[in-house]
Amino acid sequence: MTEQFDERELRKAYVRRRQTIVFSVVATVMAVAVIVSSLFMFHVFGLGEQDSPVVKPNYGIQAPCAPADQDGNPAKYVDNSSVSIRVMNGTAFSGFAKAVGEALANRSFNVTSVGNYSTTSVERTTIYFGKNAIAEAYTLNSNFTDAILQMDDREDKLIDVVLGATFKDLQDKQNVPAAGANITNIEGCVAADQMTNVPKAAEHTAV
Repeated sequence: MTEQFDERELRKAYVRRRQTIVFSVVATVMAVAVIVSSLFMFHVFGLGEQDSPVVKPNYGIQAPCAPADQDGNPAKYVDNSSVSIRVMNGTAFSGFAKAVGEALANRSFNVTSVGNYSTTSVERTTIYFGKNAIAEAYTLNSNFTDAILQMDDREDKLIDVVLGATFKDLQDKQNVPAAGANITNIEGCVAADQMTNVPKAAEHTAV
């Protein structure tokens, strides 16, 4: 009887040791999982961080450089009143073009008209202009925070502003370069006469 009793006790002790080992292993694995999860959650040592998408100059659209004057001096921002623009709403928000057009007119831009664009699904505000209004386009663009400059094949100086869904507000006036200041060209710009396959301009009355 004593041997049977001792055998049962030994078996119980063995089972308890196995359970202790299993529970210890499970607890250790869970603790490690929590620690690793915390490292990723709080980006310790850079773990779990995702690279922010790199915003390309002019959002990947090739832009012309503002041409220097006859003496080789850098191009200058022009007076707002010399910039003629047509404001068009490329979103589904009613009255968008009117509101932005009034804001630009309050900054002395010559707003010739406001209206709707051919589509309501424009994502990012785009400024369309021709090769003869590059300085004017840069001047207008300096009043926006995330607009695209897009040169098309128009020959006149009318500039179209097509408002997109990402538009929030105009640039603060104190951050807008003054007329006569040197234009800061968009990184990677090229001379206008080297740009090929420019899009066809939207129908408009020449200015």
